[in-house]
Amino acid sequence: MKENFDALVQHLLNGNIFLEQAIEILEKNMIEGALKRNKGNHSAASKALGIHRNTMQRKVAAYGLSNGRPHARRKPAARVAQPSMSRSARVG
Repeated sequence: MKENFDALVQHLLNGNIFLEQAIEILEKNMIEGALKRNKGNHSAASKALGIHRNTMQRKVAAYGLSNGRPHARRKPAARVAQPSMSRSARVG
């Protein structure tokens, strides 16, 4: 495995790939692989990669890795109405 990784590093260096580009390529491919292994489950894929689920979702959006399904958005929690104070209670 180390030999393969060393060969990859040499390949990237020979191809004039900057470090930032190499990191992006590796990160994107690892996220894609983790999502495939976990059948698109972001939570399971993020655990497999050792990153927070929110980080996973942000990177999926940044790399355009959506699997075609719209992300289910939760409705915000309903606010409980606070009883309003009477005018006399506010003044005093």
